[in-house]
Amino acid sequence: MTCSTALTGSDRAAAGGPTPSVPAPNLDWEPCAKGSPYDCATAKVPLDYDEPNGRTIELAVVRRKATDPDRRIGTLLFNPGGPGGPGTVQMPQNYEDFPREVRKRFDIVSWDPRGIGNSTAVNCFDSPAEAAEWNASKAAGFPVGEKERKAYSAAYKELTRRCERKDPELLRHTATGDTARDLEQLRRAVGDKKLTYYGISYGTMLGATYANLFPGTVRAMVLDGDWDPRAWTNHGSDDARSTSPQRLGSGRSAEATVKQFLTRCGNATTARCAFSAGSPMATRDKFDQLLQRLRKHPVGSWTYAATVSDVVSSLYVPRAGELAGRLQDLWQGRAPEPAPLPPGPPVRHPNPYLGEEQGTAVFCGDSPNPRDPDAYHALAEAGAARSGDTGRHWVWATAGCAFWPYAEDRYRGPWNKPTANPVLVVGNTYDPSTPLSAAQAMAKELAHARLLTYDAVGHTALLNPSSCVQAYESRYLVDGTLPPVGATCRQDTPLFAAPK
Repeated sequence: MTCSTALTGSDRAAAGGPTPSVPAPNLDWEPCAKGSPYDCATAKVPLDYDEPNGRTIELAVVRRKATDPDRRIGTLLFNPGGPGGPGTVQMPQNYEDFPREVRKRFDIVSWDPRGIGNSTAVNCFDSPAEAAEWNASKAAGFPVGEKERKAYSAAYKELTRRCERKDPELLRHTATGDTARDLEQLRRAVGDKKLTYYGISYGTMLGATYANLFPGTVRAMVLDGDWDPRAWTNHGSDDARSTSPQRLGSGRSAEATVKQFLTRCGNATTARCAFSAGSPMATRDKFDQLLQRLRKHPVGSWTYAATVSDVVSSLYVPRAGELAGRLQDLWQGRAPEPAPLPPGPPVRHPNPYLGEEQGTAVFCGDSPNPRDPDAYHALAEAGAARSGDTGRHWVWATAGCAFWPYAEDRYRGPWNKPTANPVLVVGNTYDPSTPLSAAQAMAKELAHARLLTYDAVGHTALLNPSSCVQAYESRYLVDGTLPPVGATCRQDTPLFAAPK
């Protein structure tokens, strides 16, 4: 059963209708912790912008002031992606990855989007133990076999039931259209006449939505690790026969990235890549043999599916050596230690609850996916036929959407409203999540955008820094100078490079 595509009043507003006037929130900044360079504040915004005098929700906001205040230009608002990324946690973790000149000239501000983290959050469990019990009821990574598929489907059906019982009103207002209006409120709250913005991954979808809802207030906007906006919205139709990641091309991009990782590993010595088998072909064969072995004989909790998902997520950031070490441990029959978590930032609430339902509320509430839970197995096998094991990973990533209610205020286009200033789009050639083709589509869809191609392995340029990309971004964010047409950058340090 599919949902009607008729526009509600909220949908019409999201599609470009007038937005009710709402006072800008007051940001009462104070140090996040004694001696911390970060300031924290809370912004209050309407739950439903169509009812500005109704229920309000809170947004947790964090700021790092410009390091050269005499030359300060304004505020750079940053979204760390996800969906479900808590900006109050990830901006401090990623702060040093922003270009130095940008850190000098801008206050950098981020926030936990509605439904996420320290903001008014989607939380469908009564205790951490209850959440852990639910998580343990389904397979790690993705399901393999009929028994695991049934348990997987039952777990997400139960999650939806719990969430609808807890706060159904909040679930209806987690769409990107709502978050784009929150972003506009934050722009007004920091006192900038126009928006300077940096969004990675899902943050590119938020940026594109903002650019088309508020085109006249775009000062500068970097969209890094892009989603194809037409694919994300299924061209405006709720009748989805494929999953969002399939439409975005995530499986194919992940497969190409894994192959590139294995090829470069095979060209390296075991001193640089522990999993190397002496040549690219031998290393790829070794990886295939490892996955086949894990299907029958898991190593502790490291199943075939859990390993595939770990490989995909590990290639987001420049830790290829650590990933190779874990694969070699598995090859030798040892359960590797899990990758260490990055340190928590010095903020008021350093460890917010970040349950899976938070990202699900945005992803499934916003983007159409098949509503038949039995469809995902066939789609996953079709994805595997096209993209190998990573195709299964990315299809099952949205299986919970079969039961999830759509949110209101979903923005479905158009995507080509002329903005006050051009947008800079950055895309990596080997990205395990967002393919270069999606960045090309984003640059094409927006009315005035320039594509910067980054010849690199990893997810986004921000998380895989390049002095070349940073130089272009600095010039663009500071004075609006775009890279030349067709500009390409390369990684400063390739995978498994010889130590300097």
